[in-house]
Formats: sequence, structure tokens, C-alpha cells
Amino acid sequence: MYERKTTPNLNCGLDLIGEVLYGKWKIRLLWFINEGHKRPSELQRKIPDASRRVLNIQLKELEEHELVSKIIYPVVPPKVEYSLTDFGKTLIPVISAIGNWGDEHEARLRTLILKRLDSNQ
Repeated sequence: MYERKTTPNLNCGLDLIGEVLYGKWKIRLLWFINEGHKRPSELQRKIPDASRRVLNIQLKELEEHELVSKIIYPVVPPKVEYSLTDFGKTLIPVISAIGNWGDEHEARLRTLILKRLDSNQ
């Protein structure tokens, strides 16, 4: 497991949100859980580029930050579902606003990202 070598800077809201949402798939996980995709297998299908291991790690971190809750049903095989906590639900308007900004600037952002990728090769 990854062990942090430096203590995080937690002196402002941007540092705090970065600490909580840092991770390639966390914002998408929160969004998809909000849309009703609660089972790990559903989330894996929604984010096929992510490995099951990485999704599980990021879900665990979201749970530790009290943004999602995990329910384990006592059946065989075990059934697991995730849901947003009330605290996690407060992030949905923020994620929506960021997504809308991305949609509004989609062409420009795509061009810039592809240009950067081409220059790195």
C-alpha cells in the first residue's frame, strides 16, 4: 500500500478538496453513485479503463472521507452497495458545475490535451 512521505498542506479549501478528491476516478465514482450505480460491478462497467483494485482503493478513500457509505448485505455471495452520504451529496452541484464547464469548453480542451499528448511523443 502507498505510504505518504510528506504531510499534506491543509491550509485552504483548495488544498482540502484536492486531498479528498485526488484520484483519477473519484469524481466519476461520486457522479455514477449519485446516478444510481451502486454495485461495484456496475461502477466497473461505467469506468472500464480503471482496474477493480484501483476502484476499490478509491471507493475506500471516499468512504474514509465520509463521502460514500458502504452497505454489505449478509447473503452468499456477499452483496455490496455504495451510496452517497449527505456530506457526499453536497459535492454533486460542484461536480456538475465542473462538468458543465468542461462541456462548454470541450473543443478547446480536447485540442489542447491532444496537442500536449502529441508533443510528448
